Amino acid sequence: MTILVTGATGTVGRQVIRQLARRGADIRALVRDPAKADLPAGVPVATGDFLDVDAMRAALSGVSTLFLLNAVVPDEFTQSLVTLNLAREAGIARVVYLSVIHSDLFVNVPHFAGKSGVERMIDGMGFEATILRPAYFIDNDRTVADVVMTHGVYPMPIGHKGLAMIDARDIGEIAALELIRREQGAAPPARLTLVGPETLTGPDVAGLWAEVLGRPVAYGGDDTAGFEGRLRAFMPPWMAFDMRLMAERFQTDGMLPEAGDRERLTAMLGRPLHTYRDFATTVAASA
Repeated sequence: MTILVTGATGTVGRQVIRQLARRGADIRALVRDPAKADLPAGVPVATGDFLDVDAMRAALSGVSTLFLLNAVVPDEFTQSLVTLNLAREAGIARVVYLSVIHSDLFVNVPHFAGKSGVERMIDGMGFEATILRPAYFIDNDRTVADVVMTHGVYPMPIGHKGLAMIDARDIGEIAALELIRREQGAAPPARLTLVGPETLTGPDVAGLWAEVLGRPVAYGGDDTAGFEGRLRAFMPPWMAFDMRLMAERFQTDGMLPEAGDRERLTAMLGRPLHTYRDFATTVAASA
């Protein structure tokens, strides 16, 4: 009974591995370069990537449950289709898939639409599956922490509707719990919306940083075109445009929890969800 964790070296995947290892689960991590994986001691690795069919067949051999996590890449949807078909070929019935909140609503955002398609494929193939739909990762804001602390501006154009931001540690632990639940026996298909303990607007986040740092921090505003332009300095144009489209949906729709979402997650974890203030305090202390 082995759980294959894909995306094992990323922000969420590392947390999934750590939580599964703590619970004594039989794990296998899919990595591209074992020498650079830096996983906990004793975690077996399989080398390969989603589009290497032979490597994926080997990685999936003997696996009972699949954790499917794809990076935002141009062929993300194809990667998922290939992997799920190979999983079914290998006789794997159980899947936990990391999708995104509002995947079926933000239909003009490429990586949201792709994840929605994967959800439909999982349903149609009859897997015993849990689909996890997280809101915006608090951890994404590590990329802008220097701007906040150096220039006193929170630059993410997340708008005024609010995002129920969630910490990657909470996502990883919930995913691990669902993987273990799947391993322990058949369960009906499930969709879980993963949210943090509070819904924050752009000015809210700037205000939290100001409190943590003890000096003014302004919200940089809602200019998504400018946001796209800044992103193009360090990511491909298609990805920068994808992120712009996502930010525009943040502003028009937000990422809001439904009644009972937070209480359900807190009960699963047996503890409070991590807050944005926790994150900002830790980042500021390590600067």
